[in-house]
Amino acid sequence: MSSATGTLDRRAVVKALLAERGELLVISGLGSSSYDVFDAGEHPGNFYLWGAMGGAAMVGLGLALAQPKRPVLVITGDGEQLMGIGSLLTIATRQPGNLSIAVLDNGHFGETGMQLSHSGLGAKLEVIASGAGIPSVSDIADMAGIERLRASLQDLRGGPRLARIRISAGEVERALPPRDGTFLKNRFRSHLGFAVK
Repeated sequence: MSSATGTLDRRAVVKALLAERGELLVISGLGSSSYDVFDAGEHPGNFYLWGAMGGAAMVGLGLALAQPKRPVLVITGDGEQLMGIGSLLTIATRQPGNLSIAVLDNGHFGETGMQLSHSGLGAKLEVIASGAGIPSVSDIADMAGIERLRASLQDLRGGPRLARIRISAGEVERALPPRDGTFLKNRFRSHLGFAVK
């Protein structure tokens, strides 16, 4: 049995995290994480990464540093976060208090055929994050944990925080967000109050 075995429904988890989101800015990792965020409700504060495997946490870091008065949430999968594992070290050194990372961990590479990921083979993302110096780390396996995490997302000083969320490995129908990079960039900039050129 993999260390990532979970029973939480990924769509229910993401919908719960994004309920009453207020000023929350959301970066979603490629593939299923973006589908989940889109399915939870389209919002101009969502920035979907379509092909930046391993980059979601670093994009979230840049956004958190540039927008310190806004809470930032990265929602990504275990495979994507494992690809960018070194980002946790950089995030820990910069200590953005407004950054949260939710890793939807099913122990598989969902976009390439459901092969076991390193997490599925025993790597513990929450232990890696803690060892990197992330001050607030949790391992969530129930909806009560999701509610506790959601309550902390608006805190601009308590982060960075990383939550490994144990989701089930079942297939979920795709809900495809916009793919036009220029549109997404301009919409996000406009949402932040910047002129769009």
